[in-house]
Amino acid sequence: MEPPSRIELWLHLAEDCVLTTVQQGVEQVWQLLLLCLLCRLCFRHCSNPNMKHLFSVGTGMYTLYLFFELHMLWVLMLGVLCYLVLLLSRHSSRKGLFLSGAILIYLIMGELHLIDPVTWHKMRGSQMVVAMKAISLAFDLDRGSVASPPSPVEFLGYILFVGTVVFGPWISFQSYKDAIDSRKLSWPWTLRSLLCLLKSQVCLVVSNCVAPYLFPYFVPIHGNSFTSKWLHAYESAVSFHFSNYFVGHLSESTAMLAGAGFTDEKDHVKWDFTVVKPLNVELPRSMVLVVTSWNIPMSRWLNTYVFKNAMKLGTFPAILVTYTASALLHGLSFHLGSVLLSLGFITYVEHVLRKKLAAIFSACLLSRRCSSDCNHQNKKEYWVTIVNVLFGLLAIFHLTYLGSMFDADVDDQAVEEGYIAYNTLLKWSELNWASHWAVFACWAFYRLIQ
Repeated sequence: MEPPSRIELWLHLAEDCVLTTVQQGVEQVWQLLLLCLLCRLCFRHCSNPNMKHLFSVGTGMYTLYLFFELHMLWVLMLGVLCYLVLLLSRHSSRKGLFLSGAILIYLIMGELHLIDPVTWHKMRGSQMVVAMKAISLAFDLDRGSVASPPSPVEFLGYILFVGTVVFGPWISFQSYKDAIDSRKLSWPWTLRSLLCLLKSQVCLVVSNCVAPYLFPYFVPIHGNSFTSKWLHAYESAVSFHFSNYFVGHLSESTAMLAGAGFTDEKDHVKWDFTVVKPLNVELPRSMVLVVTSWNIPMSRWLNTYVFKNAMKLGTFPAILVTYTASALLHGLSFHLGSVLLSLGFITYVEHVLRKKLAAIFSACLLSRRCSSDCNHQNKKEYWVTIVNVLFGLLAIFHLTYLGSMFDADVDDQAVEEGYIAYNTLLKWSELNWASHWAVFACWAFYRLIQ
């Protein structure tokens, strides 16, 4: 028999938290979903390409107004700035670098409180999506992947595409053109969009109503002061993870509902757009897999437009440049910057250590699963499985540590303005800087077996 206090808490959460969370979640996005559907219908039934682009611009601007009101002008200003830079550098072979520099200056000016910090923080996601789209288009023009610069209405239609303008994710210019061309309405498209929407709401409920009460109400684990700190850190991390899954699955739904996010397989349209893979994060094989599964389109963008361009500097410098670029896109926030740069060190050390161990023991110990025809002699032996499980547990340990600062108890004003450096240092010092020490130990071990 469960203790009455636990039953009362569950009833309270069901009545006052779950229902309220779902209601607020639906109220927040129903207009966005309707606009995505209208955009899809326009793309399908309108034959004039310019009218399609204009409709994309109009619905995107109205969506920005719904979420940010007149502050949407800052997002539009960024879009106009991007097109002007593309126009001025149209004869250059370094459009990507010029545009990246201009965007960086614009974002830094906004971060330095030239704009109200609370307002800027709310718009940060849309600013990041617009920046990523513009930069990817500029580099694709440099490489010849996109034949010619788009017209102003085509460019604005792309960066303000209603399916991605608020919650993301990044999509390529070609994906936008495919959405404009439109595929026929179908049951797989409808069901996939609704399923992603349902998953987003479930993740929102878990983030708000389950994760903060995980221990000991849902999982009856008690501990002393030391273990309580780590259990609370794990709760904070899980709550933060599921808030990200909420945004990820919602962006899957909005992108597909607006007509993007499909692949053609032998004349068969498959609606398979994936932004986030929660199981790869909560039950990880490695931190490398966690990073790539956290936001798949952004991971692809960073790999294509940052990491590969920086590889001439060397692998480790390229990793640092990639995570620095990610930190700058997320804003001049100490806590995000420290997390992302820590991730850079963690993933690099994990990668080289597991690669070395895989070579020494000829075993499938790499950060990513080996293919079935790999050259390793030891593939499914029990000790190989144990080592991989231990690395997975180490990844959970790192995630708990890094996610500990995203605490639901932090003051709302501090959250809106971005976590201050003191909060980050305090949280990690309470956990004795354990993850950083673990990374150092792994690096030292790697150097010893070199």
